[in-house]
Amino acid sequence: MKFTGTDTYVATPDLMVAVNAAIALERPLLIKGEPGTGKTVLAHEVAKATGKDLLEWHIKSTTKAQQGLYEYDAVSRLRDSQLGDEKVHDIRNYINKGKLWEAFTADVSPILLIDEIDKADIEFPNDLLQELDRMEFNVYETGETIRAVNRPLVIITSNNEKDLPDAFLRRCFFHYIKFPDKDTMSDIIDVHFPDIQNILVREALNLFYDVRDVPGLKKKPSTSELLDWLKLLMIEDMPIEVLKSRDPKKLIPPLHGALLKNEQDVHMLERLAFMNRRENR
Repeated sequence: MKFTGTDTYVATPDLMVAVNAAIALERPLLIKGEPGTGKTVLAHEVAKATGKDLLEWHIKSTTKAQQGLYEYDAVSRLRDSQLGDEKVHDIRNYINKGKLWEAFTADVSPILLIDEIDKADIEFPNDLLQELDRMEFNVYETGETIRAVNRPLVIITSNNEKDLPDAFLRRCFFHYIKFPDKDTMSDIIDVHFPDIQNILVREALNLFYDVRDVPGLKKKPSTSELLDWLKLLMIEDMPIEVLKSRDPKKLIPPLHGALLKNEQDVHMLERLAFMNRRENR
């Protein structure tokens, strides 16, 4: 089945090509892009479009690759042996399956999301090379080999916080989600707010991209933040004139807390507004 987007997710032609190429090549799909550009949501939408189950493995700074395979709970086994529990005689009772194990043994090929892989230690991707390449791993405590019955589609996301090893990159199909242009963003807004006024979208997008173009912003507002901002504008019934205004005294957009997420960016826009006021006296 070809992925062509869904009724709730606007996929650009190059993103559709990337997803379908990964499916055809049976390679993990590595997705990079700014935070808030829909990398994680993509896995949900591919699962919905293909009718497959989604397994999610959200990576933290403390996550180890072994946790994706399985973990042996030796502490529980020791405790149970002290209590005389009969289940200690079967070590399988203390093997906790990870997300890769679940994906490899699923009855129907699932979608496996490995989310924000760059949060983990630099060795994390290398530790998964063989498992993702061969789609199998060994359980040393039991002597089993777990092989993929139905090869899952693996979608890996990264915010580019760390460089990934070349050996890992060679095994992936790579796609960078570019920040949407105004036309694509309008389509995204239409999916989420089909009844929104066109004039509100036009003026809000002009202001939104003006803010993104300010040099030196520590964190540029993202797609998800734009959608939150639009929702607030509609709830507050914000007059269009407020968005149309290019008054230098009002450089910071209304309800800017939905767009600007740190005090440095707010202070910078305030300073720019102050400088513009001085220049226009």
